[in-house]
Amino acid sequence: MTGTVPDPFDPAVPAGAYDDLLARVLPQARAHRAWDTTDGRLPALFLSHGAPPVLDDAQWLDDLFAWSQTMPKPCGIVVVSAHWENAPVAISASAAGTPLYYDFGGFHPRYYTLRYPTPDATRLAQRLAATLGTTTPLHQHTGRGLDHGAFIPLMAMYPAADVPVVQVSMPSLDPQALFALGERLRPLRDEGILVIGSGFMTHSFAVFSEPSLVGHNRAFDQWAADALARGDVDALTDYRAKAPGAAVAHVTADHYVPLLLTLGTATDPEAPVTTAIERFWLGNSIRSVQVA
Repeated sequence: MTGTVPDPFDPAVPAGAYDDLLARVLPQARAHRAWDTTDGRLPALFLSHGAPPVLDDAQWLDDLFAWSQTMPKPCGIVVVSAHWENAPVAISASAAGTPLYYDFGGFHPRYYTLRYPTPDATRLAQRLAATLGTTTPLHQHTGRGLDHGAFIPLMAMYPAADVPVVQVSMPSLDPQALFALGERLRPLRDEGILVIGSGFMTHSFAVFSEPSLVGHNRAFDQWAADALARGDVDALTDYRAKAPGAAVAHVTADHYVPLLLTLGTATDPEAPVTTAIERFWLGNSIRSVQVA
């Protein structure tokens, strides 16, 4: 197990690593070349998003920022996070500077004052409405800002907060439903819109108190990596029956099924994926991948 935070609930300087990141990379982030039509289709991502302690982990922040720099800066970002289930599918607020949704507890007060003032995303919301609202009405929760499954990783990837962002709810925790939602979002990738499924490759709180359980998480992570390398969408969909360690790695499905969302956006869902981040943090895998 690796990690740079001895106690994630009591860091010496809350979000200090994030402050350091901003000091180093903000000019580079602002100069990031924007996507244009000659770039072609953007990849889609599945990322392990973490919680406020990500902002205290310099390596994780650097990995996320470096990942974003391998792609042109998107015209917009659509995020499906583990932390919002709503049926039928709904979207978040799109007004500029909508306050964040601090959906976590027990952390230092500074984390509840964090800002990520993204620009107006009205046009992106309208594009989503045209894409998703063709069969059922699409409700917009105008008072709901981005939750931590969206804003925590984006603070590292696009720290200039200069890309419009809209969050989309999960219609259920059924892997096939998330895959189908990804299929509906697929055309956006051709328009310079980055689609992100935000979850966690393993999401076990039990491993914090019982470190011996990390073996289950490692087995699940290796199984998932192998299945992704084979493009075995059927196995990844049926993970409860086929994955070793699934009962420990994912007591609930919420942090796993965003992976199926990302696979659904792929031009060829059975093609191998590219791993961008591969390590363990506090006993859990933060493996993060992209699809072409």
